[in-house]
Amino acid sequence: MKLNNLVGDRFKETPSDCVIDSHALMLRGAYMKNIASGIFSSYLPLRKITRKIEQIIREEMNLIDGQEVLFPVVLPASLWQESGRYETVGNELVRLNDRNNAPLVLGMTHEEAAVHLVREYGKTYNRYPFMIYQIQTKFRDEARPRGGLIRVREFTMKDAYSFHTSQDDLEKYYERCFKAYERIFSRIGLSDVISISSDSGMMGGNISHEFMLLSDIGEDSIVLCKECDYKVNSEAAENISYSKREDFSHELNLVHTPNMNTIEDICNFFNLGKEKSCKAVVYQKNTDDSYVILFIRGDMEVNETKLTNYLACDIRPAVITKESGLHAGYTGPYNLNTKHLVLFDKSLENSNNLICGGNIDNHHYTGLDITRDIGDIKYNDFAKIKEGGICPKCKNQSVTISKGIELGNIFQLGTKYTKAMNMQYTDKNGASGYPLMGCYGIGIERLAASVCEAHHDDYGPIWPMSIAPWQVHICAMRAEDTEVKNFADNLYNKLQEKGIEVIYDDRNVSAGIMFSDADLLGVPIRVIVSPRNIKENCCEIVKRDKSLQIKEPLESVLDKIYQLIK
Repeated sequence: MKLNNLVGDRFKETPSDCVIDSHALMLRGAYMKNIASGIFSSYLPLRKITRKIEQIIREEMNLIDGQEVLFPVVLPASLWQESGRYETVGNELVRLNDRNNAPLVLGMTHEEAAVHLVREYGKTYNRYPFMIYQIQTKFRDEARPRGGLIRVREFTMKDAYSFHTSQDDLEKYYERCFKAYERIFSRIGLSDVISISSDSGMMGGNISHEFMLLSDIGEDSIVLCKECDYKVNSEAAENISYSKREDFSHELNLVHTPNMNTIEDICNFFNLGKEKSCKAVVYQKNTDDSYVILFIRGDMEVNETKLTNYLACDIRPAVITKESGLHAGYTGPYNLNTKHLVLFDKSLENSNNLICGGNIDNHHYTGLDITRDIGDIKYNDFAKIKEGGICPKCKNQSVTISKGIELGNIFQLGTKYTKAMNMQYTDKNGASGYPLMGCYGIGIERLAASVCEAHHDDYGPIWPMSIAPWQVHICAMRAEDTEVKNFADNLYNKLQEKGIEVIYDDRNVSAGIMFSDADLLGVPIRVIVSPRNIKENCCEIVKRDKSLQIKEPLESVLDKIYQLIK
C-alpha cells in the first residue's frame, strides 16, 4: 500500500470534543470519522485492525467448538415479546414498524434469535452440548455515547451462545470460554486484563463475569480488596456497613428547619455527621410512573443497578408533584402517609437517634429509632460500596475502587430464555427439560480503542504486531534521489512477495510530516531509507515503541525485518 493513495487526512490538532487519548489519536490518524452521536465510519487502518481482532476471536471460538452463524440486525418484535424483554428493556432498544405496521427491533443482543435458530434442532439430548457464535453489527441507543469507540451506539460484537442439558456441563464450558477470553486479550496485546464478578443486568442469569482493563478513563468502577482476591463490579458489590447503636434512644422531636432540604444543610445545622441521618431518595418506575421511596443512611449513595434489579424494571429520579403527597427535601419514614412503595437500605439497620424528614415542609425529626418508631421492617442492600469500605469476602476494611473499561462479559443464563420461549429437549429417559444457556460477548471496536488507550505515546498509537494495520512502514526520505527510490521500491516489492504487510511512504514531503504520519499510523517496524543511509550502505530500522533503533547493512535489511516480525 502506498501511503500517498491512503484515503483519509491525518492532522496535528486535537479535536476539542475529545476527552480521552484513543479518541483523539484515532481521529487525528484517520482511523474513523464521526457521522452522528456515537456512530462512526471507519477508514482502512481501523478496518484492518478490527478484521485481525475478529480473526483472533474466530480462532479461539473455533478452538472451543464454536460454530459461526449470523443473525439479522432487524428482528421481529415477537421474539422479544416471547422472552418478555420487549416490555422490560428501556429506551436502549430501538423499536420501529415496517410498512405493514409490523413491530420490529434493532438487535442490541441476540439471545432470542439464538434460541429461535436452534429451537427445533435441539429437541433431543444427544445433540447437546453445542455453541454458536456470530460477529455482527448491533445498535444500542446509548443515552450518553462517549470516548470515541469506548461507548458507542452502533458497534460490532462477537456474541456466542452455548446450550447444555446440565448445570455441570454449563459450568465446564463456561470455564473453557473464560480461558479462551484470557487468550484473546493476551493475543491482541492486553495482558493486564482482570476478570471480575458482575451484575447480569438485562441479560439475566445468576453467574456472570466481566473482563476489565484497568484505566483511569474507564466508566466502570471496580471494587478490589487489598487483603484478599475479591474483585467485582461496583454495581454488583455487596455493601457492608455497621451502624453503632447508641445506648439511649432520644425522644422524637419535630424541629423547624427552614430552607434546609439537603443532607449537608441539615447535618450542619445539627452539627452531626451524615451517618446520623436518614435520607429519602425518591424514584419513579418507568413502567407505570409509580413512586419508590428509598430510605438510606445519609453518608451512603444509592446503587441504582441494585434497585433496578430488585424492582425488575427501569427507574428514573422522581419528579415530586403536589398530588404525590410527598415533600421534596423533607420526606421521612415516620408518619409517612403514603401508598407509595417504601424501601429501607441495610445501612439503617440497628440505627437510632437519627435525623430524618418530618413529612412537613421545613421540618425534620431528631431522635428517630427505626425499630421503635417504624416497627419491624425488612432491610435490603441498595447502597454503593465505598473506598475504604468493608470487603464482603474477608470482612477487612480494605476496599479500594478503581476505574476500568469493560472489554467483554460472560453469563450463565440458565433457562431464562429457553423456558420463556418454550425450547425443550427430551432426555434419555423420555422426560422433557429446558436447555441451560451460556452467553459470551466481546465488543470489537471497543477492543481496538482499548488497545490504543493502553499502548500509545504523545505522538500516536503503538499497535501490537498481532493487530497492527501493517507490519512494516517504509519511509523513503527524498524519494527523488534515484538510489533511495530504487532501494525502497525493491524492498517494498520483496516484502510484499514474502507476504509481509507494508505501507510505503515515498511522498515528496518533509521528514517532520513523514514521521508524524508514521507515528499516527503506529506500525510496529519502521524502515528509514535516506541518501545519508544509502551512502553508509545501511538502512535505519526503528521500532514504534522505541525499544530498538539500529542501522542495518542493506544486504541484510530484508532478513532483519523478517526476524523482527517473527
